[in-house]
Amino acid sequence: MALDRLDALETRIRDLVKLIQELKKRNAGLEDDLRSTRQRLADESDSNRRWARERSDIKARVEKVLGDVELLEAFEERKEVAFD
Repeated sequence: MALDRLDALETRIRDLVKLIQELKKRNAGLEDDLRSTRQRLADESDSNRRWARERSDIKARVEKVLGDVELLEAFEERKEVAFD
């Protein structure tokens, strides 16, 4: 009877060791996935910052051109009034 219990215990311990090894492998895979995902997120964040800076630069340039156009229009209106 004691040997049967010992055999059962040995079997359960072997099964637990296999389960632990499998869980360690899964954990390592998940850590790799997490590391990769964090790197992609960091890359995307950098890209988003670059796009935001570029957008801001373009907006400033467009606003400057529009200001120049308004200034030119105001100058042209003054010339027309002066000729009347």
